Amino acid sequence: MKLEVLDINGKGLGREVELSSDVFGLELKENHEHVVYLAVKQYLAHQRQGTHKSKERAEIAGSTRKLHRQKGTGGARKGSIKNPLFRGGGRVFGPRPRNYGIKLNKKVGRLARKAALSNKAQDNRILVVEDLKFDAAKTKNYIKFLEALNIADKKSLLLVDAPVAPAAPKAPRLQKGRGRKAAQQKEFNQAYVADLKAYEATVAEYEKTLEEQDKVYDEVFTNVALSARNLSQADVINARDLNVYETMNAECLVITESALAAITALLTK
Repeated sequence: MKLEVLDINGKGLGREVELSSDVFGLELKENHEHVVYLAVKQYLAHQRQGTHKSKERAEIAGSTRKLHRQKGTGGARKGSIKNPLFRGGGRVFGPRPRNYGIKLNKKVGRLARKAALSNKAQDNRILVVEDLKFDAAKTKNYIKFLEALNIADKKSLLLVDAPVAPAAPKAPRLQKGRGRKAAQQKEFNQAYVADLKAYEATVAEYEKTLEEQDKVYDEVFTNVALSARNLSQADVINARDLNVYETMNAECLVITESALAAITALLTK
């Protein structure tokens, strides 16, 4: 399946991209529907905080004095005021903090994402655009972009390939050991000093690269995401964070060229 690549103004650029049949061309069956259900169930379960908590009898602050003597009053026997039977007492079997997360096998999650993308492709609800760059976060710019694609009145999801931060360099370690001769330890110390100087130079280069990366990240993802944040019908996510729930919830998928390549590589491992 081929799709024409559009520019930010909604006009064709005169070139097409091929959608991978392994990712966007699945022949959907009943088992795919169940797999999508499991993935959506997992996503919604992970959205729950699970921080609910009520105090039990032992956690209530107050006196442990027995309210009245055990016998002779004609009333029921009572312990302290923290008894769950009384107002202000502890709660029996109340809610406790817990994790509502559901485990899903990697292969099942990958198949669910493929099924969701294939569903959108078969319904012709996928648009491919050139890579976007916003110099500033402006909602009106994103509205113009949606109007150019004729999807301003539809619930849309834009997939962008945000750059990945480079790995931080590892600091060298000084080798030490018992029973080592002083001359040998001196050699290790000298090697450590040399490695430390090289590490400092690497850190300086890494910090410079990180600053440049942050600037690119802002143009490619942050500014685009902030531009769409105030629009109830539009959403922007990183292609590597693609999930079944948001994919199925959107009426139209807008995918940049680099994001399309990232998704294809991610789901065809």
